[in-house]
Amino acid sequence: MGKRVLIVDDAAFMRMMIKDILTKNGYEVVGEAENGQVAVEKYRELKPDLVTMDITMPEMDGITAVKEIKAEDASARVIMCSAMGQQAMVIDAIQAGAKDFIVKPFQPERVLEAVSKALD
Repeated sequence: MGKRVLIVDDAAFMRMMIKDILTKNGYEVVGEAENGQVAVEKYRELKPDLVTMDITMPEMDGITAVKEIKAEDASARVIMCSAMGQQAMVIDAIQAGAKDFIVKPFQPERVLEAVSKALD
């Protein structure tokens, strides 16, 4: 069985893109969330091996969600997804406990590299 991943992004299209890359490469996408609030709830419920987390989302942003998830599960593995030009937010995310980040538009090789590195 592949590693279990929770995909978090407010854009359904982005979730679909990541899901496609991951499932084609043997990962199991166990859930999706459209904002940080839902992400924290789904993390509790699904206990995924990894989370891909968008930074900018309504309700609760990705950085706040990472902090909440890490507070509950220090071993949580999260990769941030950001648009170009969000370097400062990426640094905040890494400080909040994210393992790595990938930049949109997603390059399949980079996504897989970040995922495999975070799961090591």
